[in-house]
Amino acid sequence: MQSALNLNGVTITGTGFYVPTSLLTNVELAASLDTSDEWISQRTGIRQRYIAEASTDTSDLAVAAAARALSRAHLSLEDVDLIVVATSTPDYAFPSTAMLVKQKLGSRAPAFDLSAACSGFVYALSVSSDMMKSGAYHNALVIGADKFSKIIDWQDRNTAVLFGDGAGAVVLQSRPGAFPCFSLLGSEERGAEALTSPVTGPITMQGREVFKFGVRIVESMLTKALETLNLSIDDIALIIPHQANIRIIESAAGKMNIPLDKFFVNIENYGNTSAASIPIALAEAMEQKLVRSGDIVMLMGFGAGLAWGVQVIQIA
Repeated sequence: MQSALNLNGVTITGTGFYVPTSLLTNVELAASLDTSDEWISQRTGIRQRYIAEASTDTSDLAVAAAARALSRAHLSLEDVDLIVVATSTPDYAFPSTAMLVKQKLGSRAPAFDLSAACSGFVYALSVSSDMMKSGAYHNALVIGADKFSKIIDWQDRNTAVLFGDGAGAVVLQSRPGAFPCFSLLGSEERGAEALTSPVTGPITMQGREVFKFGVRIVESMLTKALETLNLSIDDIALIIPHQANIRIIESAAGKMNIPLDKFFVNIENYGNTSAASIPIALAEAMEQKLVRSGDIVMLMGFGAGLAWGVQVIQIA
């Protein structure tokens, strides 16, 4: 494996995720919507999702995930010098959710939110890793957290069946000699109206347009990242895409002749958790020992905007 880039290494040293305890299955949704478990699962791959209590905020989800990531990284909170939270469902307009997370954790680190919807976590990783490459920061806590249940119209079959709540977090640390993490971010010229929500909801979505974008952009991101880094698919231990729809992942895998098991998929259990979906999937892949120390992973986000982003990074 040979990289085309020569950058200071930033690596993931800890992961963690948290989902609420309340489980909502397709069968339960079908009791109040004109739908069925079969209809939902065949079209999306989703069978259940977790829904937070009204008293649980996005920051609470984020704190739980962050604590687990810090524990697995064996990193003291005092050593964290940057906190970034990717979310589209902040607790307040201000202060930022990241500031609330910082306060609940008991940290003095600078903290801010980043909003890029389902691409948010990859955007947050890109911003954080670039800040660390400057040498100003050494240990970052990067979190993706969303509570979409508070902005869903539960009578809208097109969106109510898709989303769940949760949070995932990673610890990023500077490591000399680590693989030079690579980010590529972008957006479409048009399509911002395809997936929208006012601050208080509800979500509206042009499902066909978003699906077509997802299928096309996953294939494009894979190709661009591998070509830029001069890597083959065999150099990547695992591809972790945003968990929006199983058919998007299956289509990209088929078009590129990549075995589906090269992609990590857990949408069946969690639904689309927006900015949380990639870090939840990464943390679960780590727990299942599908990713090990030294492995290179590819993280791919896509969604509202229409925005997309890919990150290639090493696990410590």
